Amino acid sequence: MRIYGYTRTDHPMHTESDIFPRMGATASGTGGNGQNHPQGDLMVAEPKTKTQRPPMYKVVLLNDDYTPMDFVVSVLEQIFRKTHTDALELMLEIHNKGAAIAGIYTRDVAETKADQVIEYARINEYPLQCTLEPEN
Repeated sequence: MRIYGYTRTDHPMHTESDIFPRMGATASGTGGNGQNHPQGDLMVAEPKTKTQRPPMYKVVLLNDDYTPMDFVVSVLEQIFRKTHTDALELMLEIHNKGAAIAGIYTRDVAETKADQVIEYARINEYPLQCTLEPEN
């Protein structure tokens, strides 16, 4: 066999496995024909860390005596992208129970939504409040 212009007999010190020690080896240590390769198995790096979901936060709207119900419905529709029917049901839950979860998001998104609610309420001169709670 000729490797780099030399035959095996030209250089008895070098064999094919010396020049190409892992040629044809797979992760199981076998060559293309299913036999064990003379140089051993390939090393396969295992991931050291596992990905995990980011912590989620609940955006909770609080009831007050001054913010009109239709304004709360419009907040739920515009900021939280609720349908009109869902926004009405959620508004009634806020009104009757004192608070309700408007949505569950990652921290950054939840903070942004809460800031939007408060800013929109202040622009319209309503005291609507919104809080964040970690999801358990």
